[in-house]
Amino acid sequence: MKAETIKNVLSWFPIFRELEGHELDKVAGISLSREFSKGTHVFMQGDPLKNVYFVSNGKIKIYKSDVNGKEQIVSIQKKGDMFPHVGFFRKGDYPAYAEVLEPSTLVVVPIAEFEKVLIDNPELCIKLFRVLGEKIVDLQNRLEEQILNNTNEQIIKLLVRLGKTHGTAQADGSIMLKAEFTNRDLANMIGTTRETVSRTLTKLKKDNVISVDSQGNMRFDSGRLLEEIY
Repeated sequence: MKAETIKNVLSWFPIFRELEGHELDKVAGISLSREFSKGTHVFMQGDPLKNVYFVSNGKIKIYKSDVNGKEQIVSIQKKGDMFPHVGFFRKGDYPAYAEVLEPSTLVVVPIAEFEKVLIDNPELCIKLFRVLGEKIVDLQNRLEEQILNNTNEQIIKLLVRLGKTHGTAQADGSIMLKAEFTNRDLANMIGTTRETVSRTLTKLKKDNVISVDSQGNMRFDSGRLLEEIY
């Protein structure tokens, strides 16, 4: 990927979108593009934290693993997402694994070089703080869901959240969520079992709250789905 293409990709992201062309040139100048094959890892949990990644295309699963090998999915990163969000302001190791779910192209920004750019462009720090603030709010909401909601409610709110980030709005106002997440994936996102997710989805289908086509694509109205909770 040429420098001008890298610059164009970086311009998609909120923390860079308001930069002047010459400012973005500085970031693009320290960045590089890398291709990753399905099934590989961008980094492993515990690896030294050296880079922050911006998804040009493809899909990356961010997950943690406990001492027993149990997987907890933190997020699914797609085109237009950056990870890890803590990368620019944290020393140490990567806090999770990053597995490539489909062939992906990532723009890689070395943290050490980026810190030098921040020193010369303090306004970029403000924009980055805004993005991190939005991420913190999202994580707070997810933590609140786990504390205050039962498992069925967590599953419903997860579907609504995935609908916003990965779904496609339909002409009738409903959301189409393609069959890219298995029941096990959904379970791992909220720390429950595949069987529990399956039971909840079966009930939602029986009650005509969601529909699933022959290819496994899910369709639902977010408002109607949330009525199952409130």
